[in-house]
Amino acid sequence: MTEILTLLEVSPAFLLSLIAFISLMVGSFLNVVIYRLPVMMEREWQSEYQSYFHDQAAETDNSTKPFNLVKPDSTCPHCHTPIKAIHNVPVLSWLFLKGRCAYCQTTIPARYPMVEALTTLLSVWVTWHLGYGPMLIPALMFTWLLIAMTFIDLDKMLLPDQLTLPLLWLGLIGSLYWSPVSPEDAILGAAAGYLSLWSIYWGFKLLTGKEGMGYGDFKLLAALGAWLGWQGLPVVILLSSLVGAIVGLSQIAFKGQDHAKPIPFGPYLAAAGWLAFLYGDWLTEQYWQWVLA
Repeated sequence: MTEILTLLEVSPAFLLSLIAFISLMVGSFLNVVIYRLPVMMEREWQSEYQSYFHDQAAETDNSTKPFNLVKPDSTCPHCHTPIKAIHNVPVLSWLFLKGRCAYCQTTIPARYPMVEALTTLLSVWVTWHLGYGPMLIPALMFTWLLIAMTFIDLDKMLLPDQLTLPLLWLGLIGSLYWSPVSPEDAILGAAAGYLSLWSIYWGFKLLTGKEGMGYGDFKLLAALGAWLGWQGLPVVILLSSLVGAIVGLSQIAFKGQDHAKPIPFGPYLAAAGWLAFLYGDWLTEQYWQWVLA
């Protein structure tokens, strides 16, 4: 074990190769999380409703079958044939099968290998940027959680507490051990992140009678504040708002999307937070130079 740790420290190529291999596996698992976690939450809500109102007639056979991040085993959604391990190798199996099920030839969405490839790319990027050290594993976990939240929000307009709250607590605990952010700045960052969007939410609702964003966005920005400190929040809010506005206006102008249709804000927060995590000092310096110019 000592030899392996020494090799990881002295050989960047070995470190990057190992992280690339691990992150491919993680990317495959994130696909499971992205699909199954919202379904698990919906079933839990239905179960709680049925329990509260004693609606036994609404219960289905699905409520008794295990459905979590481990079970049931992966199957083709079309023909329901169990997927063999050789057909479940991240990215490579999709390419080998030419994007089709090995049994019924139904098209496999390109989103699956895209998530795996994106997870690998960003993980290797983080590793190359930080190098071997105490911040590497927390930074990878930070990246993986943001990827999962991004795609769930894109699919379901939902940022699950099961992801946002662990990210928040990791940031706060990290400020005591591995993070360069002090505990005071992490606590202030979490509070300021939550309250800033919470205030905007209520201001918009009082003025328009509509909800402009969800509570998951508050929790995600609170988590980013815990990781970055309160000093990094202006850059995150500015970047996410700017990109969100550009994308929203583009969809209205070029795709004819209804301007009243909500768009998920979580992916823009996640992208801005990830960039601020890696390049926060430079981005903050550029931000204040622009503000004070």
